[in-house]
Amino acid sequence: MTPVDYDSLPFPRTDLALSAMRHARDIEPPAIFNHSMRSYLYGRFLGEEQGRRPDVDYDDELLFLGCVLHDAGLGDQGDSEHPFDIDGADLAARFLTDPGMADERVEIVWDAIALHLHPDIALRKRPEIALVSAGSGFDLGPHGGHTLPTGYADRIHAVLPRLHAAAALYDTIVGQALAKPHKAPPFTMPGELLRQHTGQDWPTWRQLMTQPPSWGDYDGYQPRT
Repeated sequence: MTPVDYDSLPFPRTDLALSAMRHARDIEPPAIFNHSMRSYLYGRFLGEEQGRRPDVDYDDELLFLGCVLHDAGLGDQGDSEHPFDIDGADLAARFLTDPGMADERVEIVWDAIALHLHPDIALRKRPEIALVSAGSGFDLGPHGGHTLPTGYADRIHAVLPRLHAAAALYDTIVGQALAKPHKAPPFTMPGELLRQHTGQDWPTWRQLMTQPPSWGDYDGYQPRT
């Protein structure tokens, strides 16, 4: 599939945006790539609902870069030693730094990707970061009382079919975590998906605090109740 196939949808057409799109398409499974592309369209829509205009109230290229690369850590090239959101942010930063993108712009994209699983934080940040989190979440569950224009989702899905996106994401995240459990620490989203898959129990707070090495904060401690 070539960039011209997306002409019916309002993607940015800068050289860097097109290069990032090709890069994501090359390193990600089709279901995850399509999810990433749709995340931009939904993020842009949610921004418009808030009265935010592309390239007036936020940098449209940065929003697209954050969206199209936000799951880069789920491809083989991005599967390193950290949770997939951090691996993806690191891979995106390397990709954007190589052609000479300014450090401050790279940092915005890194933050958008690293925070996309944490909407409570991302939504308090600048629009490019907030809308990556909002758009990627909306593509997986169109909640929040937002009403899409008639036929909008149909047009998007005709070009970017869903390909069982939520199921594909689950299987990919869990597959990485099974191979490298340290990529899914307890109480994170990858960790929770791994727990659901394996049925393992989370350690309690006290167990975490008393496993060696420990400062011994519970030694001789008497609970208040």
